[in-house]
Amino acid sequence: MATTSFPIATASAPLVSVLLPVRNGARTLAAALQSVRKQQGVAWECVCIDDNSTDETPAILAHFARMDCRFRWFPSPGTGIVEALQFGLTHCRGNLIARMDADDVMHPRRLAEQAGVFAREPHILGVACRVRAFPVYAVGTGFQRYLAWLDTLVTSEAIWRERFIECPVVHPTLMWSCSTLQRFPYRETTWPEDYDLILRILESGGRIACLPERLHFWRMHSLKTSLNSARYSLEEFTRCKAHYLARGPLSGNDEYVLWGYGRTGRRLCRALWSEGKRPRAVIDVHPRRLGVIVAGAPVVSPEALPSLADLPLLVSVANTAARAQIRKFLQRSSRQEGRDWWFTA
Repeated sequence: MATTSFPIATASAPLVSVLLPVRNGARTLAAALQSVRKQQGVAWECVCIDDNSTDETPAILAHFARMDCRFRWFPSPGTGIVEALQFGLTHCRGNLIARMDADDVMHPRRLAEQAGVFAREPHILGVACRVRAFPVYAVGTGFQRYLAWLDTLVTSEAIWRERFIECPVVHPTLMWSCSTLQRFPYRETTWPEDYDLILRILESGGRIACLPERLHFWRMHSLKTSLNSARYSLEEFTRCKAHYLARGPLSGNDEYVLWGYGRTGRRLCRALWSEGKRPRAVIDVHPRRLGVIVAGAPVVSPEALPSLADLPLLVSVANTAARAQIRKFLQRSSRQEGRDWWFTA
């Protein structure tokens, strides 16, 4: 695996390097940088990488660099978020790397609180925090459901256990140890670079914590890259998920059991086919669907699970109330979550 060569930290170097890539972010960039400038309780620098902007972004970055020497900015030698991030990392001098996006805002204590976790728990690889999305009128129902789910992930164990439902932490809230990003560099793939990084780290056994405080303010607007780039489409998220399911929970089996065949289940099934994995059975609770063949597999009731005990079970049910019922049902069986079965939606 390729590694990034980082500057060597010295006694005079800041503890935290804030890494902020930006492309055409002039509308919100100054507010983001002001929130970094207000950070309290920790020595920091802010490394900004301009990803070929055509608006006033370079002028804003230059203004902040003149006003405060803790801001340093560089034009990206390439194009795209991954190249900007990897290039930016070569200029970071801190032992801790905090991500930040140009359209978000930090609470003044975010960096200090996250750095404190690393001081107390030196074996942790990453620390996120809870978020507040704003403005309220721009937060759609999908994001509301996602944020409500994120708020339930209060331990590193929960983050690991539910990693295949959605991205279990908000990437621009994360602080990493420098050594973590040396070991796990950002990769150029067709799917989201943040979810890919998080799944690789969790796959390795690394722990990611999340502070319960809302220390990051996540701006919602129609021009967000995550809403407009094919890299962040549902199909690409599912392909990323299927890739890590295939080389993790499903690595010892070419077959699996799928509980749920709605839109999310069908999408996951297609993605797993491309990874060489196919369902042996599909679980459904609707009596009229029993016995039907879908995706080359028979539809069976949950009561048939004991006869399929040799196979991993993927539960692709998006409804939170239904997920709670399924978890309760499976807790009465010998199957263990995270070892024998996983939520994937």
